[in-house]
Amino acid sequence: MTTETAHRAGAAGNADGVGTWAVLLPAERYEAERLVHHDTLELTGLTDVARPGLGDQVAVLVDGPPRLVALGRVSAPGRRHREDPDDPQSPTEPGTLVVAYTRRAFDEPVPADLLTLDGPVTAVDPAAFRALVDQLRPPPVRRTWLVSLDLPIEAGTPAEAVRLFWSYVQELGPRELPAFVSPAGDELAMQAFVLGEQANQDPEEDD
Repeated sequence: MTTETAHRAGAAGNADGVGTWAVLLPAERYEAERLVHHDTLELTGLTDVARPGLGDQVAVLVDGPPRLVALGRVSAPGRRHREDPDDPQSPTEPGTLVVAYTRRAFDEPVPADLLTLDGPVTAVDPAAFRALVDQLRPPPVRRTWLVSLDLPIEAGTPAEAVRLFWSYVQELGPRELPAFVSPAGDELAMQAFVLGEQANQDPEEDD
């Protein structure tokens, strides 16, 4: 199937001409998306595969087994404003596929076993795409959370302590530092998260 044929197949069946596609995240990219919030997903190295068009709908999947973790629409590449040490994506380059997130399900992935993927980007029948999307639960109600990061730091002055704090944060990041989160007004419900998942920080409970 040629790129042009695959693109027509992805767009077929939609009255508005919008194509429906699935992209498969590499394991390290999936981990980065779970650790740090991004408004868009940038995938490179896709010059030899069928490509969605601007505005097409995209289901973002991970493998082993296939699961739906996000939805988005293809958007135009923008300029990167900063480098993120916990984000392995390359700077925007020609041929980059940019997907603007419209819905995230990283915390509650949806099984996608019925989809047949033939590579990192696959045109999906609109009916199959809708059936997959319909499995998503309604988005949770947004609320205010208190998130903190406490580090004991030895320093000569408060200013030096702050500088060391940010150095440790940049060096270690969410892969090693526990972040503590609780609903606003209910600090007793505080939980620790490492690598995007709840982590027990009480060594006595591990014994």
